[in-house]
Amino acid sequence: MAEAVAPFTPIEAAGRREARTAWLLASPAIVLMLLFIVLPTLAVIVLGFTDFELGYGSFRFIGFENYAELFHDRTFRRSLWNTTVYTAIVTPVSIALGLGVALLIESEPRGRDFFRTVYFLPVASLLVAMATVWQYLFHPSIGPLNALLALIGIPGPNWLGASSTVLYGLSVIGIWQSVGFNMVLFLAGLTAIPRELYAAAQVDGAKSALDRFRLVTWPMLGPTTLFVTTISVINSVKVFETVKTLTEGGPNKASEVLLFTIYQEGFVFLKVGYASAMTVVFLAILVVLMVLQYRFLDKQVHYT
Repeated sequence: MAEAVAPFTPIEAAGRREARTAWLLASPAIVLMLLFIVLPTLAVIVLGFTDFELGYGSFRFIGFENYAELFHDRTFRRSLWNTTVYTAIVTPVSIALGLGVALLIESEPRGRDFFRTVYFLPVASLLVAMATVWQYLFHPSIGPLNALLALIGIPGPNWLGASSTVLYGLSVIGIWQSVGFNMVLFLAGLTAIPRELYAAAQVDGAKSALDRFRLVTWPMLGPTTLFVTTISVINSVKVFETVKTLTEGGPNKASEVLLFTIYQEGFVFLKVGYASAMTVVFLAILVVLMVLQYRFLDKQVHYT
């Protein structure tokens, strides 16, 4: 005879109902993620192994030929190097300035809301709309920046028109755009630090502001700093709008970055298969950067 199945206890039945309700509530988000994230990513990976071009009715699988071509593509190597330099400049400077601004605002209660708004405006503003302002600021003859340099006897360069300076000019814009966002995140982290820790540190001999920052603020900001670093690296590697709007990758590809190269190959030259292979490499670089950050930085983070 078959053994009788024991009925669910009230607690187990309630747990199953909660599980069904949770899946029901989460199902719209899961469907959207599948449709707009998972499936497009899989499609890009598959297309990276083809010679698909927009306008042609057929395509064929070519294996790793697109990836092999990337290693010999001078434009791709140049854009990869430019993205690396841009990220190496923007990420640490924007993090340091964001933390500095957050510390200044947190230490002075008067006008705190005003300065929060002012520093956050670059994040909320449309970069395309601000392109005209930056073109004027960086203009080689009538720009205020070169005018200031002329006052101290330094000849101003053609910031966005010379191969030697265009990447630094774009980095300045990237820093300007990122500082406000990093400031908001650091302000949230500073607010979460218990005030009692500062009093205890002062009792233990931490008299100066530098000692309190070194012994209390910086260790307690570990999780926030890890998150800010991750977001800053991702945003720096994803730079596109400033390049597209201000330089179009020039002059002589001196400001061409990975996303702009992908855009050119996929939407200008219509080589979707080759652009997909570039996209896969781009995603792989992001994943590697995130793994390295969490592997090396997470060990130094103090969680509370």
